[in-house]
Amino acid sequence: MFESLSDKLSSTLRNLRGVGKLSDENMADALKEVRTALLSADVHFKVARQFVDRIQEKVVGQDVLKGVTPGQQIIKIISDELATLLGEGETQLNPKKPLKVLMVGLHGSGKTTSTAKLATLLKKKGYRVPHVVACDVYRPAAIDQLEVLAKANGLGFTCDRGTQDVLAIGKKGLAEAKATKADLVVFDTAGRLQIDEDLIAEVKKLRDIVQPDEVFLVADGALGQEAVNVAKAFHEAVSLTGLILTKLDGDARGGAALSIKSITDVPIKFIGLGEKVEDFEIFHPDRLASRILGMGDVVSLVEKAQENVDEGEAERMAEKLRKGDFNLEDFMAQMQQVKKMGSVSSLTSMLPGMGNMKIDENADKSMGRNEAILQSMTKQERQRPGILNGSRRMRIANGAGVKVVEVNQLLKQFQQMQKMMKMMKGSKGRKMMKKMQGMGGPGGPGGMPGMGGGGGMPSLGKW
Repeated sequence: MFESLSDKLSSTLRNLRGVGKLSDENMADALKEVRTALLSADVHFKVARQFVDRIQEKVVGQDVLKGVTPGQQIIKIISDELATLLGEGETQLNPKKPLKVLMVGLHGSGKTTSTAKLATLLKKKGYRVPHVVACDVYRPAAIDQLEVLAKANGLGFTCDRGTQDVLAIGKKGLAEAKATKADLVVFDTAGRLQIDEDLIAEVKKLRDIVQPDEVFLVADGALGQEAVNVAKAFHEAVSLTGLILTKLDGDARGGAALSIKSITDVPIKFIGLGEKVEDFEIFHPDRLASRILGMGDVVSLVEKAQENVDEGEAERMAEKLRKGDFNLEDFMAQMQQVKKMGSVSSLTSMLPGMGNMKIDENADKSMGRNEAILQSMTKQERQRPGILNGSRRMRIANGAGVKVVEVNQLLKQFQQMQKMMKMMKGSKGRKMMKKMQGMGGPGGPGGMPGMGGGGGMPSLGKW
């Protein structure tokens, strides 16, 4: 979402980075570029003006730290102010258990999927018995959608297809959650316009009945400044405690994320970065500021790995990589580990210098296709790729619904990785690994398996 803003700010910061001495002239030019970049990203004009003014105030009379160039110090100030603008230090949830969360928002903002994503994420964060309640009785298939997501992610579920009495469903959800000793209850509600008085009155009554500890507005990040108006209207109606910004993986300019906290004084608590359940994160203002400035977010990437990658499997894989003993069975296991962490684009956005890298929109499809090819092989074929002759490759292609040439491409990619594994063996390999670790990378050899391009992201052998 922030590609355009990030490009423009990165360009400005590159110009500042080499500045040995700050002058009124080069500071005025730089701040003008920062303000222009914010406005072009659809940031509210008052927010952009105040942001630039605060930077200017901090820069004037600033003592330059020893060992730091003036340009580097300005970049640090901009980064800190960006994090403050996004709502630094205000993303903690109410510690009460059971925690009751009411989800509200416009039609099509992603409330139902965000309800399941939120419950699934918090399940990983220590809530043992999450429960979701389907209170959207107006949108066709909304109940079915939430039920499918609940079953797929091990969540408790309440609905009542026999009534449109939202208040009765809310009471039923509370009772069932209590009976199962749920420590988290998330209520999905119907989309409504902020001017729809009847539906706003309904959600107010539901709020009074369930008495939620948190009221989250789910807002489409692509709305730009309109998202700010929506947040203000819902805050006046139901007293929001937090915001969830969705669809931040899209092509929109991102002004909502940078304006909404300043204008509404309601903090962003979570962000949605894709369609998968895994593409949903606790909002860390400083980390998003780092991504916007092109400096990546390695902390979040490592956290994702720790949450989704099996430690025992990672150790086993690391040992196999050290020995150069790597077959298609291992190749498939690594691909499945990577898939658990989210989409390719969301992962690459966390790597320093790769936030603006153009990822082929078919990268995730390519991984899925390659996984289908591997699953169409027998275990013996995956363990002994050398036996894959022409007839076997034809059978595998038919089983996966692909062409033989795609099977050959996957095998060629695997052979390249296998060759790299052999090069990593011995003292030369250990020296290379030390160099990679010294550069700040996770330290695993190889490219992201199954992407078709064969590289760009460290392998998840061991973090």
